[in-house]
Amino acid sequence: MPTFLNKAFNTFYKRILQVNQSSNVGVDATTRSIQTGDGANTSVSLSDDQLTVKPNNDDTTTTFNVSSKGGTNILEVDTTNSLVKAGASQTNVLTLYKEMGLYEFSPGGGTDYHNPVIANNVGMQGAESITYDTIWGNGTDPATTLDLSAMTDPENAVAIYWILDSNITLDQITYSARCDNSSTINMHLFAYDLDTSSNHGDLSNGTVHANASCSATNTTLKKGTFTLDTANIDVNKVVIGFAQNETDTADYSVHFNIKYHIR
Repeated sequence: MPTFLNKAFNTFYKRILQVNQSSNVGVDATTRSIQTGDGANTSVSLSDDQLTVKPNNDDTTTTFNVSSKGGTNILEVDTTNSLVKAGASQTNVLTLYKEMGLYEFSPGGGTDYHNPVIANNVGMQGAESITYDTIWGNGTDPATTLDLSAMTDPENAVAIYWILDSNITLDQITYSARCDNSSTINMHLFAYDLDTSSNHGDLSNGTVHANASCSATNTTLKKGTFTLDTANIDVNKVVIGFAQNETDTADYSVHFNIKYHIR
């Protein structure tokens, strides 16, 4: 570090840090910018109880950084993308996981229909399970609307509706799948608007957010990653996972592991 020893003040005053106030009070209860000796603001503000870091010119991905002695990032604040990352893996601190799945699901009376997967732990007992229903269609994607009263078992909504309490961003979705026959299993993640005023529980404006497909067999467990179509899903949306046996009516099992973070 350069020394101030035997230097004229006008040769080093810009390198001195000061509190932004004209009086000689020093640090007090008011949060004030830390400036250079010529009055230029830094990204740091300080009081006797508060430390604030705020970009002065530009948001960056490393606005605030704490690292180990060896230089490994431990905590990083990204004001460009509104993210806080932590740990050696630099994982978003608001990262969460959601699991969905079906076990030995029987497509029943028809091939190629989309079936919702269980999203919530609702304690199904005995013979109670998600039942086959053609209401979601057999097109390329599941139906974009739902009249809840037309479902074979409307109570299934409690098991399959993941109602969001926050805005989220999907980071990655992985799947595992197995089938009693050699079959193509298609998978989707959809988000819908939920009617909470008149036809309670009905869905509309369905949008595909992720999709995947695999060739499942009875002697293997296929694993893979969904393609993300649209990562952001807004609060109060209903998120539903779907699986579809495109080939036949053989029983199949699927599991979705959804990695996401709160926005």
